[in-house]
Amino acid sequence: MKYSVPKGTKDILPEEIYRWQKAEQVFAEVCGQYGFREIRIPTFEHTELFMRGVGDTTDVVQKEMYTFEDKGGRSISLRPEGTAGVVRSFIEHGMTSLPSPVRVYYNITAFRYENVQKGRFREFHQFGLEAFGAKGPAVDAEVISILTLFFARMGLTQTHLCINSIGCPVCRTEYNRILREYYQPGLAGMCHDCKGRYEKNPLRMLDCKEPHCHTLAADAPKLLDHLCPDCREHFEGLTANLDDLGIPYTIDPGIVRGLDYYTRTVFEFVSDHVGTQGTICGGGRYDGLVEMMGGQSVPGIGFAMGVERFLMEVEAQGVAIERTPDVHLYIAAMSTEAAVFARKLAFSLRKAGVGCETDLMGRSFNAQLKYAGKTGVPYLMVLGDDEIASQKSRIKNMKDGVQTEIDLSNQSGIIATILNSKLHD
Repeated sequence: MKYSVPKGTKDILPEEIYRWQKAEQVFAEVCGQYGFREIRIPTFEHTELFMRGVGDTTDVVQKEMYTFEDKGGRSISLRPEGTAGVVRSFIEHGMTSLPSPVRVYYNITAFRYENVQKGRFREFHQFGLEAFGAKGPAVDAEVISILTLFFARMGLTQTHLCINSIGCPVCRTEYNRILREYYQPGLAGMCHDCKGRYEKNPLRMLDCKEPHCHTLAADAPKLLDHLCPDCREHFEGLTANLDDLGIPYTIDPGIVRGLDYYTRTVFEFVSDHVGTQGTICGGGRYDGLVEMMGGQSVPGIGFAMGVERFLMEVEAQGVAIERTPDVHLYIAAMSTEAAVFARKLAFSLRKAGVGCETDLMGRSFNAQLKYAGKTGVPYLMVLGDDEIASQKSRIKNMKDGVQTEIDLSNQSGIIATILNSKLHD
């Protein structure tokens, strides 16, 4: 039987992993500069966590979660996103006692059973972060600025920021009443899901992708016009902070995001690149989530970004990610004695931090040279009986053909030559 990956999953091959590693490295560096520390959470949690945290009216919980009963009879779900698990960890480990704001970031795999499309998988990867304890709009702007800086360092330029406020429970209660009044005359013609949302959470109707429902949502009353004074002040504070940081934005009343826990600030970064226009990442504030999940009343804000979607955008915009070689030097041996010497020398060089390779396949000398050329290794050293007897050899730059003589009896000198003069230019 011939096996293949399950639908909605993919292998990340050695030929492309460097692009992922670069994005992971830059994201971690940027988060670290803001005081965020990495957190790692389980791949699966109790299903109830996501029903409470993500929201039982969302498509994620109702249609997309991978849920199963374990051998102990417990309902378990693979995580569909990161925030609920991070909040659970925040509560469970008493992080409210830490100095505020508590800042964490993560790099996770997540799972959703949904239609497979370009850049969308059933097993996918997310960069994300959460900040707990700060209730003012300054932290909202700072979180957004992390994405601005990350995109800049990755070379992504054709994006724009969209922001909105979806208020708090106080103003949303009145707004939900207004929405029901608006939708009631046309409710019979709406999709099955929206008919259920009408009673449970009419705000979710604004995010429906069914053509008829989407058309009705375009003319629905805007929550921005019905914010309570506190939410209005918070939103004005956000725009002022973004202006201070010089981060341009568009106010988009249509942004509601897809998860129930959001309050007040919601935002998205959208691609301006022709052919890939769409949301690259999104996030927002969730001031009631920690308390709702059994913790203290602690405000929070965060975002999540699909790594597949992000890297697809990087490629579409023509951003080159440099591939730095791990192996810097290939040592080709012309005899059995030279092969032994080559393995010893390679080990010494690796201990000194120089990526090095030598033959393990019993190839002929010419085959070794061909192999070195195919791998694209930057530098080549040839070792034979004459080189070992004279303790002299040369390192060849495979790009321009320039050769540098080295003294084999002085391994520290070899290392210095490779590290300082050639390989790390």
